[in-house]
Amino acid sequence: MTSYTPLYSRETNVYNLEGFSPPVVDYEYLKSMGVSVAPDPETLAGLERGSRILKERLEDRTLIPRPRFSTIEGDPGAVMDEIHNYTGRCPTLTYEINPVGGCGVGCQYCLVTDGAHERELTVDLNYPLYVRKLLEEKNGPLSENKNHYYYFSPKTEAFQEASLLTGVAHMILREFIAHFKRCPESKARLFIASKAGAEHLMFKHQGESILDLFAQLKERMQFNTSVSIMPSAFRDIIEPFAAPLEERMRAVRLCQERGIPANSALVQPIFTPCLTPEGIKSFFDTLRSSGIINYKPEFLTVCMENLAILGPYLGAFDKEMERQLYEDYLMPSNADHRKQRGRTAPDRKVSIGNIRKMMAYTDSIGMSVSICYWVRKQLGISEEMIPLINRNGFQCLGYQSRLFEK
Repeated sequence: MTSYTPLYSRETNVYNLEGFSPPVVDYEYLKSMGVSVAPDPETLAGLERGSRILKERLEDRTLIPRPRFSTIEGDPGAVMDEIHNYTGRCPTLTYEINPVGGCGVGCQYCLVTDGAHERELTVDLNYPLYVRKLLEEKNGPLSENKNHYYYFSPKTEAFQEASLLTGVAHMILREFIAHFKRCPESKARLFIASKAGAEHLMFKHQGESILDLFAQLKERMQFNTSVSIMPSAFRDIIEPFAAPLEERMRAVRLCQERGIPANSALVQPIFTPCLTPEGIKSFFDTLRSSGIINYKPEFLTVCMENLAILGPYLGAFDKEMERQLYEDYLMPSNADHRKQRGRTAPDRKVSIGNIRKMMAYTDSIGMSVSICYWVRKQLGISEEMIPLINRNGFQCLGYQSRLFEK
């Protein structure tokens, strides 16, 4: 087991937030806050379970990951190829790259674990060999050589300390570089979505930084920063080992300076109470000033247990925002507004209203929007409102489709 010091961390965290005491989020608690909706019994039971989970994780100190990892040497031939396609209608064929079991960033809203971080991190030292095998099979000389994206990484942070310290992140990028030398006509393309800050991208292995390797792939890769809309102090608590927003923007600019496509962002999760006119302007002005011209908005999606953890922490900074969060998620008519793994999205009317508000402002500053098929279907968004491939060439998750023209 290897222990490490995170490149980014904070003095204040979920364990020592001044004045925080975990409440029981039940009907009486919601009523005392002025929440006007009346959740059904199943929803309330989930919230109460979440309150118990929060209390237990605080006592056991398992709310955020321990900064340590172990290594394994897996069989490259035994790794199952995973296609990143949640809806069955995603327009781009995309293979997943997930070399780390678990994630050291510790997001309390994690889409993969619902904020559970008890799992010890493991890094597969042989994963780059699997990537070599996958590239050869799907895009090598004997393959059909179709357009493929490789998503690094949808289930864990690509450039967390565990993958950097072992060199696995660097070695995966080197496999792509070697592949293109062997197969210059390959239509493989690398899509990276990451909360990495500048320090992550400048981390070196065998004398080369992640940025150095990006520069050798710049014609065939895309770097998408992943950023959230929420109060800064709250972000620091629930993304304990992620880079601050300004460091993620610095990473974007470093990529752009090297000629690496880095002008689209995954905006996730969006906490709906933050979408005031002032909040929208401030957030998107920050992105636009760093050269972002496209974004993929993703509202917070949660199981009720997770909502009972996130809500009180948000309330530690702003009780009105906590109240509004419950209003947007708990109405009975919203019970079937589910995304992957059964996670609940905000009220449909609230969601489409907020999408329109964001679009109205971002259109005025020259930014385009990527909206996935599931969201369009759930919210009744027409093809005319948000076309599948928008004017800046981005598709679905924010894939830059024009990379295949090179």
